[in-house]
Amino acid sequence: MSRSLGEQTEAWTRRLNDAIVDSPRRVIVVFLVLTVVFAGGIGLVSTDTEATDSFTEGLDEQEALDAVNQEFEDPFEPESESTQLIHSGGNVLTKEALLRDLRVLEEIESRDDLRVASANGPATVVAQRLDPSATTAAEQRRAMESTSATRVRQTVRDLSENPRFTGTLATDFNPTSASASASITVVSHDVPAGFSSGDLQDIQTTIRSIAADQPGEITAFGSGVTNAETANVIGDSLTIVMPVVVLLLLLFLVVAYRDPIDLALGLLSLLMTVVWTFGFLGFSGIPFSQQLIAVPVLLLAVGVDFGIHIINRYREEVVDGYEATEAMREANNQLMIAFIIVTVTTVFGFGANVISDLGPIRNMGLASGIGIIFTFLIFGLFLPAAKLEVDRFRERYGVPEFNSAPISSEESTLGKLLTFPAQVSRYAPVAFVVVLLVTGGMAAAYGSGVDTSFETEDFLPPEEQPDYVTGLPEPFAPSEYTVTETLNLLEDRFSTNQDQSVKLYVEGNFEEGHALEALADPNDDATGALAVGDGGSAQPTSIVTVIRGHAERDPEFAALVARNDVDGDGIPDRNLGRIYDALFASSAGDRAEQYLTPDRRSAQVDYAIDSSASQAEAAVDAREFADDFRYEATATGQLVVFDAVTDIIFNSAIQGLILAMALTGVFLVIAYATLEGKPLLGIVNLFPILIAIAFLLGTMRYLGMSLNALTATILSISIGLGIAYSVHATHRFIDEFNAGADAYESMVITLSGTGGALLGSMLTTSLGTGALALAITPVLGDFGLLMALSVAYSFAFTVVALPPAVLLWERYHGAWDAFAVRVTGA
Repeated sequence: MSRSLGEQTEAWTRRLNDAIVDSPRRVIVVFLVLTVVFAGGIGLVSTDTEATDSFTEGLDEQEALDAVNQEFEDPFEPESESTQLIHSGGNVLTKEALLRDLRVLEEIESRDDLRVASANGPATVVAQRLDPSATTAAEQRRAMESTSATRVRQTVRDLSENPRFTGTLATDFNPTSASASASITVVSHDVPAGFSSGDLQDIQTTIRSIAADQPGEITAFGSGVTNAETANVIGDSLTIVMPVVVLLLLLFLVVAYRDPIDLALGLLSLLMTVVWTFGFLGFSGIPFSQQLIAVPVLLLAVGVDFGIHIINRYREEVVDGYEATEAMREANNQLMIAFIIVTVTTVFGFGANVISDLGPIRNMGLASGIGIIFTFLIFGLFLPAAKLEVDRFRERYGVPEFNSAPISSEESTLGKLLTFPAQVSRYAPVAFVVVLLVTGGMAAAYGSGVDTSFETEDFLPPEEQPDYVTGLPEPFAPSEYTVTETLNLLEDRFSTNQDQSVKLYVEGNFEEGHALEALADPNDDATGALAVGDGGSAQPTSIVTVIRGHAERDPEFAALVARNDVDGDGIPDRNLGRIYDALFASSAGDRAEQYLTPDRRSAQVDYAIDSSASQAEAAVDAREFADDFRYEATATGQLVVFDAVTDIIFNSAIQGLILAMALTGVFLVIAYATLEGKPLLGIVNLFPILIAIAFLLGTMRYLGMSLNALTATILSISIGLGIAYSVHATHRFIDEFNAGADAYESMVITLSGTGGALLGSMLTTSLGTGALALAITPVLGDFGLLMALSVAYSFAFTVVALPPAVLLWERYHGAWDAFAVRVTGA
């Protein structure tokens, strides 16, 4: 049965190959028409500028954080309809600095298209204290201008206990000197139904331009500005990376093809691959994100591999005396099965990422998997047809060939170098395999300690770009980026560093007796990262904190609390509704709204965490701490949300690797059993790539690189991309072995012939993918470097690890393969 199935497969591939060779013009026309169709989808491609949001969507921790942001007022957490004006540089509380804030606000308010509803910042608060009737920025500016600098300073001192004022200032605010190094003014926008993120982006970028035109260091910040810069990152990265990739590919394709017409055919096929893939993205509605920048680079790498192999094998057949049509028929008959095996295994490797729980990683897996299928169709069907038709045209009109020799041969220096590992391993293949297994195991064990991370900074350009980026001329010069600098300023100067705190979102009836005690009781028994207070207690900020603070300043309110404090601990135990009414009606009402909703059904508690604790430790401790609450409590905050994403990233990496490895191994065993009756060659085929991945993991840890939103895909992608080297070598080996040569002779012929094509493919692929290191964002740079290393390792271990594995297979393949065929039923 296995032989008949193999014969059927070979017959099917021969019919497909005959259709290509016998009707090349028809094939060319069909593919060109399809290219035009897919080109229509390019205009439908949208850009995903949400950066981290698309990773956190749907997580329980993120939903709790969304609820916190929606239900509680916080000047440092702007809603989607708010813009922050951040003023820094010198003392931002002088009369002149406050006037600069008001002039910016005045110009913003004068623009109807900016939809200003209100503004709150130190300048507005000071101006309204000076003149309570001043409600517009223009009126507030006039009030400030008519007041002496001395009175402005005194007003700042008077407001030092007002949370609405101090909450907008940097932590270095000094009431005595009336100084602060930075401030935040929140501009709220009155937006209609259907207001989109694109509309907010237009508003915030316009406000940023207005602020930039004013003297002083004032910048606008918000989700719209971040999205705008994220979109610029994608465009700038493509503008910088793709020309370098194309230039490197062109350079090595010139060396590999050494013929301008063959070079043009190869480039046309690569262009068609990109057009088809982008067209698919447009028609399917998959948005183009930073992660997908890697997809065209990966497809170009695989396309180059296919192209070099088909042209090189065709040339080998021509050198052996075949005329063009029969040479292409013979070359394609030999390569079609290998191309199909490579395509399926590469789809397994790339597509394994579709099982991820994270949308962007799923999209990358789907886009790259479909793109690989397109690559096979174009390079496996269109390129041979186009090459054959072009050579017929050359022969008909006498167009000369420039250099049609194969890349290497057994007699060449390169051929001898590539066959050296086979020659050495011939004498002790068992020792070679054992050494590879031991070293690979050690590398994998060391690499198992690689970190996993997820940070906003991964998706944003660094605060300072390298010289090779800033020095680029137009049109390659990148945009100006401010988001990272602004985020660093917020982290350094304001008490809003979410990396040093976690939140609990607590739901329940907070008017029932002892509700506040339920919030406070667990705090004395905090452990781990939350035990930062005296005696290992937690340091919370909650509605309890607000009540105690206001009681210290207001004797009447303190008496009300005392009358309802049964146990005398400063926390009221009864009549809580009356206490909340008094609190919300007082000067502390704004602060109370940050911790308790008006319906008294939801509360948030902020907890400081130990600065030495890792993100994972703090998140685990926060989740365990939430379980101790009487009410339903959910640990959240950026730190907890990002830790949840980090866990999913790690699981995605491991699950993708296992799935890709299992599917690839099973497929190769079945494929070789079906086609050749040699199932164990499937395991031999996979062996070099597993060693390569082990060394890649070890290298990641050695270089201090982590599994992040993009590099987590590298493990399964390495199987998909690296297996091509081993498959091509193994398939060529089988051809030579079946022709009568022994395993050693077959391996020497393989490495001296196909090895040259593999080397050319490795150089173009590693340098092409390595060009991603030039991208604007760190996440793409790390991925590019790892991709280049993965390809280099895959090639190196195909040359080094495959020969001894094949020699061992020759010793035992008879009995073991017969047993494996019976087990698989192939």
